[in-house]
Amino acid sequence: MNATRQNSRILAIETSCDETSAAVVENGRTILSNIIASQIDLHAQFGGVFPEVASRKHVEVIHAVVEQALEEAHMGLDDIDCIAVTRGPGLVGSLLVGVNMAKGLALARHKPLLGINHIEGHIYSLWLTDQVDEIEFPLLTLVVSGGHTELYLMVDHGRYQHLGGTLDDAAGEAFDKVGRVLGLPFPGGPAIDKLAATGNATAYKFPRAVMEEGFNFSFSGLKTAVARQVKHFDKTRMPVEDVAASFQTAVVDVLVTKTERAALAYGVTAVHLAGGVSANRELRRTMTERLTVPVRYPSPILCTDNAAMIGAAAHWHFVNGRRDNLNIDVIPSLQLV
Repeated sequence: MNATRQNSRILAIETSCDETSAAVVENGRTILSNIIASQIDLHAQFGGVFPEVASRKHVEVIHAVVEQALEEAHMGLDDIDCIAVTRGPGLVGSLLVGVNMAKGLALARHKPLLGINHIEGHIYSLWLTDQVDEIEFPLLTLVVSGGHTELYLMVDHGRYQHLGGTLDDAAGEAFDKVGRVLGLPFPGGPAIDKLAATGNATAYKFPRAVMEEGFNFSFSGLKTAVARQVKHFDKTRMPVEDVAASFQTAVVDVLVTKTERAALAYGVTAVHLAGGVSANRELRRTMTERLTVPVRYPSPILCTDNAAMIGAAAHWHFVNGRRDNLNIDVIPSLQLV
């Protein structure tokens, strides 16, 4: 995809999981608004995202979220050039709410419609940072979140090579599951990140499935090892800080080792971190220390699911002439390549 220079004002909608978000993004780089209605407190009682509850909540708030995004951007729908929406991957019920909302707006106001891949949105979150002018291809992007742990080589806008991904649990899933084992609140990632800061990261030697060739990931064995270790403790005396720190160090070691290996193999100009787990402080610090190329990551608000990243990704498709039919459907298991 050629990086054609053209202006755009895109209204983007993201409802792939448990955040209802709408944003207005200008030229793929400037956030004019980015409204996020989180459902974390709602799902905390279940210890994870409950799909039926998530889709119903999207229905309840999506109109207000879109209206607020336009209002904050000081725009009406007539000022928008294109409407973009997450088409997948994600929860089917949640995706349907966003896609149907986008279809209705596009049809009513005769606006172009683009269905965007959620993973591509995470990748383009880096184009919304103050380092955007330094970005040169080829890039290596580690997308690491609750549902995804993937390495992509990006050789140009819209041109990707999938180098490897998770074979079982994604890193974010492992954080959530270990968080439950340790009795921590949902989501587990932020809770473990905070707790690990006061723990001994060398207290327990948890396994790292990282020595084999290639760029795939596996965290299932690590999660099981933590659960087995916890069974040996009296719940009232469990050294949760040390377990959290040791577990987090193992996850980070695997992520950094694989990313470093790929960066050297493909001679990239930089490494980008994206997705919810990219907000982890230990991951950012270790990746920056160990790699010899620049390591970039978005602000914490752009690490989690948000519509601004969808608008950033949509810009490059829009200015290169892509237009989707109004009868597009959701694809819960949509692949980027």
